[in-house]
Amino acid sequence: MIQASDLPHLRRCVELAREALEAGDQPFGSVLVSADGKVLFEDRNRVAGGDHTRHPEFEIARWAATHLTPAERAAATVYTSGEHCPMCAAAHGWVGLGRIVYVSSSEQLVGWLDELGAPLPPVNTLPIQTVVPAAVVDGPEPELAEQVRALHQKFHGQTST
Repeated sequence: MIQASDLPHLRRCVELAREALEAGDQPFGSVLVSADGKVLFEDRNRVAGGDHTRHPEFEIARWAATHLTPAERAAATVYTSGEHCPMCAAAHGWVGLGRIVYVSSSEQLVGWLDELGAPLPPVNTLPIQTVVPAAVVDGPEPELAEQVRALHQKFHGQTST
């Protein structure tokens, strides 16, 4: 269940998604937080250059594998504006990161893209726990999800549906 203490990190994810959009990229942002609440790493989507593995959740997994012990990774929380795609969920599982908290679900994203007439992702969207069965996952967060929806609308050139 999403707690009040999660909301500042989720809001930061939305800010990072907005930064991605302003840079001409798809609006996604993520933050890695230690067990004691310290922000360890944050990133935004960077796929506009053509490398579609440059998702912030994947970058978090890479960073964590290099900089944290297995115990620190397991105790950390990944906050993200959108539920992990299968690639990012797999990276999360392989690296052994802890809890995932997301603003909007993959199901919501697919619905929004359909409403906008935008192309669907080239990889099937799946719930994180389909890829990583033992993952601890919380989301979506309805109030912030509307902000993420608006970012996707703007990315795809529409201000309303």
